[in-house]
Amino acid sequence: MAPIDARARLIDGKAFAASLVERVAAAAARLEAAHGVKPGLAVVIVGEDPASQIYVRNKGETTARAGMRSDTHRLAETTSEAELLALIARLNADPGIHGILVQLPLPGHIDSAAVLGAIDPDKDVDGFHVVNAGRLAVGLTGLVPCTPLGSTMLLKDALGDLSGLNAVVVGRSNIVGKPMAQMLLAENCTVTVAHSRSRDLPAFCRAADILIAAVGRPEMIRGDWIKPGATVIDVGINRVPSADPVKAAEGKTRVVGDVAFAEAVEVAGAITPVPGGVGPMTIACLLANTYTAACRAAGVEPETLAD
Repeated sequence: MAPIDARARLIDGKAFAASLVERVAAAAARLEAAHGVKPGLAVVIVGEDPASQIYVRNKGETTARAGMRSDTHRLAETTSEAELLALIARLNADPGIHGILVQLPLPGHIDSAAVLGAIDPDKDVDGFHVVNAGRLAVGLTGLVPCTPLGSTMLLKDALGDLSGLNAVVVGRSNIVGKPMAQMLLAENCTVTVAHSRSRDLPAFCRAADILIAAVGRPEMIRGDWIKPGATVIDVGINRVPSADPVKAAEGKTRVVGDVAFAEAVEVAGAITPVPGGVGPMTIACLLANTYTAACRAAGVEPETLAD
């Protein structure tokens, strides 16, 4: 981590993610050499959403650089739900594919819940299947969502043992908020889940040794909501008008998190920036989950990937 000023440290998710991808690549190479198993990831995208296309391309390129099998299935916007489910069934049955990811959002005529529920839970590298959610809730081995997994890795790297710390998660989504709370409980934190309708939300935040912002509202968490010295993990990725009035008038935007960074950095002990914090961890953890799934399919104990 690099210093920002005397009080706050920058949690460099980009550097950590690059290191994690290197460790995954090395572990995957050892798995293939010892057991003949090459981890394989299949990504499915339906439609032409530009942001999704960029994200899927980045996933494919990173997977290939890690020496893993990378399959991308690009389907037309008009693809039916039945056709998509048939593809997932084929991927479920393919022994060379260990991870399946369906890029969201899906077109409106397709039931996302039905599609995600059709993925084999042991290949559900996004960790969204209800079986994996249940495994996480009761402490069983499963695949966990990438963003909470990456956030937990960054926290442990920054703080070491998390036992006994008071953690507040702002946000209750199935993708981030709820699994994040479960993972922090597993690390022996005392966890509060707050949200936009919590009464006196700033008071909850000020009590946090660890503050996770995952509410999806630009710069909602203000600097005076943060306990001095707290560790702040900002999961938000929001596009807002450029701070330059001329650029804003031209329709140009900038990316900000759910935390007012310029304010928070004056108070926090450590903080993730946006961009460059949690975001890069998502693809790295996707590869880590694919490697883990490949090991389990082969009956091999996965190597420990986090430092």
